[in-house]
Amino acid sequence: MPQNESENLALRVHMMPRDTNPLGTVFGGVILSLIDQAGFDQARLHGRHRWVTVAFKGVEFKKPVFVGDRVSLYTHTVRAGSTSVEVGVRVEAHRFQSDEIVEVTSGQLTMVSVDSNGRSIPHASPPTLTSDEDRESS
Repeated sequence: MPQNESENLALRVHMMPRDTNPLGTVFGGVILSLIDQAGFDQARLHGRHRWVTVAFKGVEFKKPVFVGDRVSLYTHTVRAGSTSVEVGVRVEAHRFQSDEIVEVTSGQLTMVSVDSNGRSIPHASPPTLTSDEDRESS
């Protein structure tokens, strides 16, 4: 669940057997990929063009994720520069077996707006869209 008004639900996924290692826990790389996707979702609020990830910061896994867990990723803009945004991402797992909700990890990533040649370009700031309701109406 969002911890505050500035957090957006960016992504929600059920973890499947293909996402796990032989011990039955989800690979950290799968969670990192989801964080990257959620970061893009938040960056896109600042401009509808290409965004690339240039840095991950502070991702530390606190709890494992298991097959069947529903993983929710919440995002917010930490800082917006002229060509980049820093996005905070918080990851929760809703346990399949118990309905318990645990924080899996959180971190930050830096996304840069780029043109079709991969060169950084200015983006629209403040965000052009700010909530799920705004996204649905566009």
